[in-house]
Amino acid sequence: MKTNIFYHLLGLFLCTLTIQAQSILEATVQKLESPDGAYEFTFYQKTNSANDKQMYYTLSYRGKTVVLESELGVLIENQTFESALAIPNDTSKVWGENLNFIDVQRNATNETWKAVYGENSIIRNHYKEMVISFRKGETSVEDLDNGYDKNKSYFMNVIVRAYNEGVAVRYHFPEPTNGLFLHIVGEQTQFTMPEGTMAYYEPWAQGPYSLLPLKDWKGQSERPLTMKLTNGLTVAVTEAQMTDYARMKFSLNAVKPNTLQATLYGSVDVIPAYSTPWRVIMAGEKATDLMTNNSIILNLNPENQIKDVSWIKPGKVIRVAKLTQEDAKKCVDFAAERGLQYIHLDASWYGPEMKMSSDATTVSETKDFNMPELTAYAATKGIGLWVYVNQRALIQQLDSILPLYQKWGIKGIKFGFVQVGNQRWTTWMHEAVKKCAEYNLMVDIHDEYRPTGFSRTFPNLMTQEGIRGNEEMPDANHNTILPFTRFLAGPADYTIAYYNNRIQNTHAHQLALSVVYYSPIQFMYWYDQPSAYQGEPEIEFFDKVKTVWDETKILNGEVGEYITVARRSSKDWFVGAITNTQARKVSIPTTFLVKGKKYMVKSYQDNDSISTRTKVSVSEQKIKGGETLTFDLKASGGIALIISEVQKK
Repeated sequence: MKTNIFYHLLGLFLCTLTIQAQSILEATVQKLESPDGAYEFTFYQKTNSANDKQMYYTLSYRGKTVVLESELGVLIENQTFESALAIPNDTSKVWGENLNFIDVQRNATNETWKAVYGENSIIRNHYKEMVISFRKGETSVEDLDNGYDKNKSYFMNVIVRAYNEGVAVRYHFPEPTNGLFLHIVGEQTQFTMPEGTMAYYEPWAQGPYSLLPLKDWKGQSERPLTMKLTNGLTVAVTEAQMTDYARMKFSLNAVKPNTLQATLYGSVDVIPAYSTPWRVIMAGEKATDLMTNNSIILNLNPENQIKDVSWIKPGKVIRVAKLTQEDAKKCVDFAAERGLQYIHLDASWYGPEMKMSSDATTVSETKDFNMPELTAYAATKGIGLWVYVNQRALIQQLDSILPLYQKWGIKGIKFGFVQVGNQRWTTWMHEAVKKCAEYNLMVDIHDEYRPTGFSRTFPNLMTQEGIRGNEEMPDANHNTILPFTRFLAGPADYTIAYYNNRIQNTHAHQLALSVVYYSPIQFMYWYDQPSAYQGEPEIEFFDKVKTVWDETKILNGEVGEYITVARRSSKDWFVGAITNTQARKVSIPTTFLVKGKKYMVKSYQDNDSISTRTKVSVSEQKIKGGETLTFDLKASGGIALIISEVQKK
């Protein structure tokens, strides 16, 4: 509540300033275009009659407005540092004000890198960058050149990168010579959108979506936040490389209409040199462009830091529903028969997960697991074991359980009920992932955590929840929003279910989700067990589908309506299409195939006329590459395809 009052008062104060006549400081105007020229980012400072200066920016895409004039800046509360600077009459927390422009440096990068795993095996990292340097205080550039005491100076850079996929901004504080620390209490970073913008508002990471105008929100919205603009663009704003900061959400500015305010969970304490997370803006003529361009999040993170990645193995998982040694072995057998790679022991295998006294180094007295024997049995069938550990145990026992789990032969840990938001737990979380890498353990983070690209740097972080998935059994409207919102940030553990009678959409819809939704560790049959399978022929799709890909094509779709995705593994293409709660005809262009070449298409589609309990038919047809396939989807339905080359005899 105090934070909201602070921003309200700050907004009133800044609004009062803007009423005064303002003029652009021409020397500070800096423009940056993306390599293809589609994005144009313009930075400048403005001054008013009191000679107060404030940083602003605008952004356009293909000549259309994306972001109108919006503020940039950081809110810092450092009384001791202000005294050391001895800047007269300047005790404002608004450190984006009254910065003196020094210079700008520009560079560009154009490279490709090979992903350990991903939606595409090769990723292009192509951007233009400008680093705009400032000093806090009244001293001019000439004073600095004439030997001004830099030990009493405060410097800050605004770093802007323009990719063909989007634009990103961050603040950098160079290493000081005066022992400076920073107590960051917020950001001025704003996104003023055109009138009439509608946003897919989501109040928390596992919450529902509502399409709302930028006014009268009851709270903050999660990121990524996807919006529809009246000029036809679809725009998303989010963050990247958030590893030792406080989580950002979006609030509505109290006094500036149609303006999103970057709002931090809490204050941040850092020692420069230090860079804040990236604030990312993506735009597209089509909503599917955002999905195509989501590699920008990975590109804004440092490269892989794990030298030997041979033990990092993506795959499909079945959860052991009944926590007994016998049922675990049944799941191992089922996984081996059905082309899965892992089984998972969920909460309570070591005791009540919410009790600090539960010991994650020991199997609960109420369970009969023999971990070394179970992992050895699984290994004989090529199956690995994951285990769930609540954060209560992790914070107490991490250094003990990691070498033990490695000795037992466990392959991965699912972190449960993690604390997220503030700087402390954000830093702890990412340091824990690093520690897991030292013991060859993969990680899946559950509950409210949302990714910002750390999987590029430490690819043992395979996936995470932060999604309203099948634990809440959302409807098909929700499922067709997720690809354009949550999945822009990175993979999500939706926990696909199949046989459970609470599913709100069709079985073919569930099959298609394994392609539409990307997760290197993909949980299948979440509320099911091996005995649920009764020979349904369409299950072969789950048997064959992959979890990581050589190439991905987003074929068509619209937010909250439908989506079609094609992904290639080796020579085979897997296609998934889902619709919302309305029936529709979908067209699937096969332009991703070699034109004129012969292919076999195996389809898995809802069909009420067949006698199986799941009502999914399996059929085959031959096509030539480049043809368009058309299917009628039931309401809340879907279709899954496997497309393979026809081999010459």
